[in-house]
Amino acid sequence: MIPVTELLFYCLPAVITGLIAYYFFNQFVRNENARRRFLLQREYSKDLVPIRLQAYERMVLFLERIDPSRLLLRVAPAEDRKEAYEALLIRHIEEEYDHNISQQIYISEECWSVIRTAKNATIQLIRKTGMSDKSLNAGKLRENILSEMLDKTAPSAAALSYIKKEVSDFLS
Repeated sequence: MIPVTELLFYCLPAVITGLIAYYFFNQFVRNENARRRFLLQREYSKDLVPIRLQAYERMVLFLERIDPSRLLLRVAPAEDRKEAYEALLIRHIEEEYDHNISQQIYISEECWSVIRTAKNATIQLIRKTGMSDKSLNAGKLRENILSEMLDKTAPSAAALSYIKKEVSDFLS
């Protein structure tokens, strides 16, 4: 019969070799998984970057189109009633927003919130100016909104600067 110590001397190198092989195999599998994740991420971001940039571009265009001074130049009153013109301006803003609503999946939640706030602030500005006693008809409403914009910056200006900052952070 073989003594236990001799048996240990025969088995010990095999156990050590097995542990070392297990360690190296485990390291190899981890490195291979990390490499695969990196390649998938690189492929994913290669496809995603142009789509995200396009979403930011569309939102910049949206904000430029709802800027009150540009909106008033683009959308002329169809009739002389200020209520009809106010509704027409708001409808144009809402249609622009609805047209671009799907872009929110490509931009951050904070950025989308800033854009939505700019849209709502623009609508609020139009409604507030429409409620003033100085706005008697569509032409006067238009003049009053433009006068209001001379004194302060457009609500979309803050959103535009936020988008520019986010895009520069995204690209760097």
